[in-house]
Amino acid sequence: MCALPSPNIHTLIKPSQYYDSVNLMLAARELAQFPGVLDAAVVMGTEANKGILKEAGLLTAEAQAATANDLIIAVRAALAAIGPALAEAEKILQKKQATVSGTAAGEFRLKTLRSAVKSRPDANLAVISVAGRYAAEEAWQALYQGLHVLLFSDNVSLADEIALKKYAVEHGLLLMGPGAGTAILNGAALGFANVVPAGPVGLVSAAGTGLQEVSTLLAKNGVGLTQGIGTGGRDLKEEVGGLMMLAGLKALQQDPATQVIVLVSKPPAESVAQKVLAQAAASPKPTIVCLLGAQAVPELGGSLRLARTLEEAAILGAEAAGSKNIPATSPTLAAVWPAQVLGSGRLRPTQRYIRGLFSGGTLCYEAQVIWRDLLSEVVLSNAPLRKEDQMPDSTHSQGHCAVDLGEEEFTVGRPHPMIDNDLRIRRMMQEARDPSTAVILLDVVLGYGAHPDPAAELGPAVQRALTLASEVCGSQPLVIASVTGTEQDPQCLSRQVHQLEQAGVIVCDSNAEAARLAAEIVKEADAGIREQQ
Repeated sequence: MCALPSPNIHTLIKPSQYYDSVNLMLAARELAQFPGVLDAAVVMGTEANKGILKEAGLLTAEAQAATANDLIIAVRAALAAIGPALAEAEKILQKKQATVSGTAAGEFRLKTLRSAVKSRPDANLAVISVAGRYAAEEAWQALYQGLHVLLFSDNVSLADEIALKKYAVEHGLLLMGPGAGTAILNGAALGFANVVPAGPVGLVSAAGTGLQEVSTLLAKNGVGLTQGIGTGGRDLKEEVGGLMMLAGLKALQQDPATQVIVLVSKPPAESVAQKVLAQAAASPKPTIVCLLGAQAVPELGGSLRLARTLEEAAILGAEAAGSKNIPATSPTLAAVWPAQVLGSGRLRPTQRYIRGLFSGGTLCYEAQVIWRDLLSEVVLSNAPLRKEDQMPDSTHSQGHCAVDLGEEEFTVGRPHPMIDNDLRIRRMMQEARDPSTAVILLDVVLGYGAHPDPAAELGPAVQRALTLASEVCGSQPLVIASVTGTEQDPQCLSRQVHQLEQAGVIVCDSNAEAARLAAEIVKEADAGIREQQ
């Protein structure tokens, strides 16, 4: 049950005020450290954020009445600290806003793309991350000046995407996006990307965390990249026609350094899939095709091989590249885990469901693909494989659930969950209070742009969640995680794994293995219940 707002919860509503999501995160963290403050949130008034405030016991009538364009500052504090805390929140936001505009430091900042190009005439790529309504115009300016573009921004119209990509292809340029969060070009990691070695594999992906998962698993198997090209999630729609997937594929086919090609996408339009596969088959280079979740895939022959998961794409890519470092363990061996983790009889008969809390949208999708084959019950999601499996309320789990916390409904007015753990930690506490939760599944994504030390926050949060579950439910769920990253990432893979394991988390080598393990655990638990009956 949700905690009811106490008399010491107050909110301040700032109508029609917008602040950068990272500044909101930093403001909330500073506010939480203010003397007398027990909990605080600084968010835009979206319905998803209101749901989160409700679960945290921070939702008041004033906050409920706020609109998506209003800023909500919510504070739970000692009564004497409420007024000073709210005043401090406004000071913090004013200071953050001034720093962003450059007025605080008095430093000169380039204000236009044109001036940036003049200051760096050797640059050949622009990374664009602005509000969606301005993004297309900035992308056009970059293309007109002969720049490749990583268009990080989303909320760009489909018509603009098509026009931008057609122009880019006609002029020999890359237009990666909209919503392209990851690329690795000539060894430079862009957006959310990892530190991976140079090597013989070229990767084109219509999924950002898909590119991260495959590239880091290749690195674990001793194989590096020539290029990692992101296309944006809509590229393989019928209307777009796979323009950037085809452009990237052709470039890798012509690149002498690229010996193996890996293509990653969610299920494309059938006509687009045919074009991509035909182009892939036109080259003798071994090509691994991962159409994640596709139910019907044409027969592949010659140099083409089909991978059904991101993990398998990395394994097949490493094999094609001649790696000798591929682990001997088979993915099916994940079935041996349940006997170990369930040996202590930790789960009770009421604990039946998996609650996946994902920061990576493609990892959420991959888990659902795996669970579709392994679980007899439907898995609901806010980003489901089938429309009919849409969660009725994405702020509240029921049954098996895979929640993509990076979906726009959760990120309006707050940073992406790869940057900010607050939302996932709050949701973890919510799942811990549910006596039907058997497994909490987490993906932890490292690399540039991501949280500098996610396990340092998630580890203690897991321990608090397990303690809460014991107090409220008399039992604890199992917590499973995968960590997408490398030893060379700023966060250091082994250090993150160690911190999570010290907190009681079962850490798997890949997202696919974590998903399989979670499924095997609930299947084993259900079988045990049936035997007892």
